[in-house]
Amino acid sequence: MTIARNLREMSAEQLQFQLDEAQKALFDLRCKAASEKLETPSLVRRARREIARIKTVLRLQELAKV
Repeated sequence: MTIARNLREMSAEQLQFQLDEAQKALFDLRCKAASEKLETPSLVRRARREIARIKTVLRLQELAKV
């Protein structure tokens, strides 16, 4: 899990890469949850929150440019 402080130090390209990876991980978790029982169901929540953090930092960077 990436801390928001570390996310703020990343460039937009790095954040976009992190976002893509987090979304792929969430998709995989959802597929596993649908087909079998997850050992740690909280991973889905963590992945969703990680995506939200990344999107928030991307949006803040976008607003800072304006």
